[in-house]
Amino acid sequence: MKRLLVLGAFVVLAVPAAAYAHATLKSVFPGYMADLAQSPRDVELHFDQVVQFPAVEVFDTKGRHYELTTTAHGIDVVAGVKHLPAGDYTIRWHALSADGHVVSGVWTFGVRMKALPPTEAFGASGPTRTEDVVRWLYFVALALVIGSLGFRLLCLRGLAVPPRVEKRLYAIAAIGVVGVLELGILAFCLRCADVLQLPFGKFLYGDLSPISAATRFGKAFIVMTLAFAIVAALLYLAWLTDRTRLLVPAFLIAVGFAAGLSLSGHDAVDPGSSKWSELADWVHLTAASLWIGGLVSLAAGVWLVAPEFRRVAFARFSRMARVLIALVLAAGTYLSIVRLPRLHDLWTTGYGQTLLVKIALVAVVLAWGALHHFVIRPALDRASDGFLTRVGRSLAGESAVAVAVLLLAAILTNSKPPPRPAPTTTAAAAIGR
Repeated sequence: MKRLLVLGAFVVLAVPAAAYAHATLKSVFPGYMADLAQSPRDVELHFDQVVQFPAVEVFDTKGRHYELTTTAHGIDVVAGVKHLPAGDYTIRWHALSADGHVVSGVWTFGVRMKALPPTEAFGASGPTRTEDVVRWLYFVALALVIGSLGFRLLCLRGLAVPPRVEKRLYAIAAIGVVGVLELGILAFCLRCADVLQLPFGKFLYGDLSPISAATRFGKAFIVMTLAFAIVAALLYLAWLTDRTRLLVPAFLIAVGFAAGLSLSGHDAVDPGSSKWSELADWVHLTAASLWIGGLVSLAAGVWLVAPEFRRVAFARFSRMARVLIALVLAAGTYLSIVRLPRLHDLWTTGYGQTLLVKIALVAVVLAWGALHHFVIRPALDRASDGFLTRVGRSLAGESAVAVAVLLLAAILTNSKPPPRPAPTTTAAAAIGR
């Protein structure tokens, strides 16, 4: 059976994907996120083939138009531009390709100031509720793959793990890594569709290079996708060859490259961010994934299939959970201080109110976990089968609340923290005192 699976995977990888010969944008002026010292006289686009009926629009952050006549000269498109005062600008374009498809794109540049990333271009709608749900499912998948691998390697290290448990943990990790790959691609596509402001049918022919190559978000997406593809391969080989030592590099790669989210999120680019906020965000994300994913692994991977293995697995996970909870609380407290520069932001802004709800749910999970650690764990040695069954239900309930916490984390990730006070305002207030 395993040989057939290997053959099937080889066939799938060997079949080439169809290529579509639509026009591709090769170079532009001004460049992606370029910072110009003065206003350009025109906007230039260079394609790899002739395009027809081009249209180029230049907007400032308030939506005012600055473009003049657009003309096509073979594979080159030139649009005149009015004089641009200092500020951020968005260029949106579309043209008819020789294959009959309309190609389009967007990029940003600045005049005498740093350019906004294309994800914040004029007209971009920002994260939608659909993106929040996809991001939530992505966090759940990340927790499953990191948590199940960590549970197997850290909590069950040195034990003779029953085959039923091994099989279930492999399944949880596989669901997680497939989810990370597929949901990551979907999240990237949804973000690009929002930026390009195109329906899906036309989005297929959009130019994504300004987002994928010129932003932290795009670069992190590419690197993380490649990294988790390697994790998937290692996980598959470990299951195929029964070599659990292959899970070690899979776990290390998953934990290490999860930092891509921290290096491209609010704690890397917003005012007040630093290498310490990036590190704290990675610690927070990794510890939470190990905790929540390990909890799911204990409930679904051990409790349901191996009654004789419950006590030792519960005791070991309980010890690891203490360390993970301490890391989650310490990193989360530091990040809250960084993201909310004023205390009243916690209840006067949408970001702070969402954070309050998240804190409340985390408190519920912590109380639930404390009950398991201080009350249930000491009673396991003398517990009856009926009691153990009720404990399993309690673990499932704690897991469900923990997964709900990830939903709020996804909303916060897609939301922008409140702005920091302007330095001049702070200085003036200090002088007034």
